Amino acid sequence: MNDSGFLALRFGRRARSLGWAGWGTSLVVCALLGYSVLTTGLHGDIRYVLACLRSGGAAGYSPSEIFTHRPFFYRWFIAGMDAVSAGPTGVREAIIRLMGIVLCVVAGLGLRSALVRSRRPLPRREATLTAAMVALSLALAPAVDYLQPEWTAALLSVVAVAVVFRVDRPWVAAAVASVPLGLAVMMKYSTAATALMALLVIFVADRVRALLLAAATTVASVALFGFSVWSGSHEWQWARDMPKINPGALSRTGIDPASLLDKTVVYLADRAFLSPVLALLPAALLLVLARQADRRKRIEWVVTALLICLGCVAAVAVQGNWFAYHSAALPVCAAALWGLAVARWYGWSGRPPLCFVAVSVLYGVLAPFASAAPAWLQSTAVAWLAAAVALAAALADVRLSSEGRAGRRVPVALVALAGVVCLAAPVWPSAPHLRMDGKVLATNTEYQQQSEAKAAKAAELRREIPAGDPVLYLAFGDLVYYIGHPAQCRYPVPTFLQRTANLPDVDTLTSVEENARCITENPAPYAVLQPSWFSLKRVDKTVIASFRKLYVCPQADPKQTVVCRLR
Repeated sequence: MNDSGFLALRFGRRARSLGWAGWGTSLVVCALLGYSVLTTGLHGDIRYVLACLRSGGAAGYSPSEIFTHRPFFYRWFIAGMDAVSAGPTGVREAIIRLMGIVLCVVAGLGLRSALVRSRRPLPRREATLTAAMVALSLALAPAVDYLQPEWTAALLSVVAVAVVFRVDRPWVAAAVASVPLGLAVMMKYSTAATALMALLVIFVADRVRALLLAAATTVASVALFGFSVWSGSHEWQWARDMPKINPGALSRTGIDPASLLDKTVVYLADRAFLSPVLALLPAALLLVLARQADRRKRIEWVVTALLICLGCVAAVAVQGNWFAYHSAALPVCAAALWGLAVARWYGWSGRPPLCFVAVSVLYGVLAPFASAAPAWLQSTAVAWLAAAVALAAALADVRLSSEGRAGRRVPVALVALAGVVCLAAPVWPSAPHLRMDGKVLATNTEYQQQSEAKAAKAAELRREIPAGDPVLYLAFGDLVYYIGHPAQCRYPVPTFLQRTANLPDVDTLTSVEENARCITENPAPYAVLQPSWFSLKRVDKTVIASFRKLYVCPQADPKQTVVCRLR
């Protein structure tokens, strides 16, 4: 096979053209990527950021000056993707998703090139399959992960790894790679954990480059943060205030080791239901260790894997919300290890680890139907049992190989297809879209239906507002996104004000005071009130008094979203 694509593998020095298995696998990958672009859409969190950027931008504010509950560079990243999109909502979302996939492919190709041409190159098969799995794990990530700050940080970290291995001179490589890795830190600040994961991976391969990159990234991160504070008039203020409006943050709840352990066990199980490749991580590590003769290297692999997992979970725990996308980088690491393990095993024996590959296919096929299974099959214990079964399958492969029964020879492209099947599980209609605390909250189909209902409600509300008139939004995310009218201040969605309902100690924050002035200073002619999110009975009473003095709302069900008019 030739080197032109992810699944084009070179055997020895003889280049062969893609066979039927290679072409078939390539077509399946393209079909899956196309299907995800056309059917998946964007998650509500991304719509929230887009709603803020669009409505704030229509009021004359640049992304530097609009509050979206996300840092400076992430706002500009999403704004840049949005600027390229055009057309109806569905078309714009498809274009944005397509741009994300293009970035994944570019990052994957760069990683493969680096792994093949670094000072300590991997065999082409290993480099190709590892890079392919990384790129596809990002491109086919669950919708709840896609384009989130953690996902973007993982993508940037892949770019940094590619650069640091591709450039010959270590100090030049570190200087150049520190830019994408520093940007990974800047995506959400807590994404420094993702950058650390990348550094750990580099450290296993090249200690000098890892240490140089760590130093360069520290400098780059400080410089980038300084630039954001210089460019955005409110960036330093928001960086101080944002952590204080997170009710679940560890700084508020305190550290309870038993509770953290329990939440971690449940969280990782939930994550494995969304991304079944995560359940294969221990087994893939075992296969890599089985082919590693050096005892010291085996210890390094185990320690690195543990540190990556602990670092990722720590970043989730510190934020305290235990949202699935907070660990978006972990399935990417699992996918990379899957590709490396399978390719290395194939290179050693000329045959794949068939038991492990079979389990990978099984999980990829079963995961989309998890929500339809009996409750006991959706439990946390079953997710951990799945990891144990995969580990047993890997042990079986190790034992069979030691007995000289390695199994049948299978085309490499078909082996790669097994990984594709596993990674594609999150894109199917019946696959879990949201899962928390051991329960599937919505499948992809159900989430799409919820989005359509919100769009229909927004259309009704929009008919009550003259075209182009600015709006005071006391509503969240999807409604603001679908209504699409301009705001009149830098806080299009009043997140700071809404937090006063549950966190009375935040009412003295500068950002809360500024957000309140969006109501009283130059009030918009219309307001959209969503009581289920912005409760007039619980939010700061001074804010409510100001709103009721200025606006009159129709008599309706207290839970119904309404359009209010300026008195």
